[in-house]
Amino acid sequence: MLIAGGVVIHTLSPLLIEVFSTAPRLSSINPGWYAAMLVLETGSFAAAWALARLAVPKLSWFDAATAQLSANSASRVFPGGAVVGSAVYYRMLSAAGTQPGQAAAALTVNSLVSTMVLVALPAVAAAVALVTAPIPPGLLPIAFGGLVIFMALFVAGLLAVRFDTPLRVTARGALGLLRWIAARFRRTVATTPERIVAIRDEVVEVVGPRWMQSVGLAAANWLLDYLTLVAALYAVGARPRLSIVLLAYAASAVLTMIPITPGGLGFVEAGLTATLTVAGVPASDALLATLAYRLFSFWLPIPSGGIAYLLFRRKRGRLPAVEVAGDVEGGAAG
Repeated sequence: MLIAGGVVIHTLSPLLIEVFSTAPRLSSINPGWYAAMLVLETGSFAAAWALARLAVPKLSWFDAATAQLSANSASRVFPGGAVVGSAVYYRMLSAAGTQPGQAAAALTVNSLVSTMVLVALPAVAAAVALVTAPIPPGLLPIAFGGLVIFMALFVAGLLAVRFDTPLRVTARGALGLLRWIAARFRRTVATTPERIVAIRDEVVEVVGPRWMQSVGLAAANWLLDYLTLVAALYAVGARPRLSIVLLAYAASAVLTMIPITPGGLGFVEAGLTATLTVAGVPASDALLATLAYRLFSFWLPIPSGGIAYLLFRRKRGRLPAVEVAGDVEGGAAG
């Protein structure tokens, strides 16, 4: 992962340097726009905390916020991003007294619901854009690709929630691959398809009656982050069509999930500046807006997560060596 991440960052370094070279121009932005971006991004994070509390009703705001901020920071510092962040999140929820099944349910809810909403954004943006004006040719693949992915995930999610057999078959294949990988590191995986089904049942039991709230909070999480990008564009004087910006944003958000570099570093800068340029934003403004947006969505949350972790440790003490609900044996803690 380190080698792959290094190669990617080296390859994209000219663009990264170009983005960072606009840093002196940040001083030309009205401070009011920085305040707006801070409020919007904080609201985006708060929606993620509320989503975790929906999955684990007894979870306090303090534990939800510090666990999410710490996990988010870890996912942006270490290669393997989401995997490392999930491990940190799980251990902190467990240290806060959350039962292993509930912690796993919280992770599952946050991941699945947020991903479903994210992949729906291009379809929504495409529908709005088609009504208002033609979509730039360069963004058409994003619109149609997002629609196809959303439909595929929707069908897969429906099958996983409503029927046991498809979930067991998929789990059996995934666990076979996981055991093969674990064997390379002299670990064994004790999870079974039945355990996966049991976690699914816990998620459905907790979220089922409040699924609309879950979708609403996940949508708020993404849309407030999107509005942070819109504020960054307005701050540099750009006035593109908001539906087209949403398409560009959705593409860049998907790039953050690529686990090769932390938080999609390099991928996002390249993808976002390119798609904003296609959307009609001048190249110089696209570079500056990307830097301003990433300042609040990527860079500032990293030290915030470190502070949150220290506050959590001060209240909860050292994190125990937690095994994932007995799923991993051979010393692979947490």
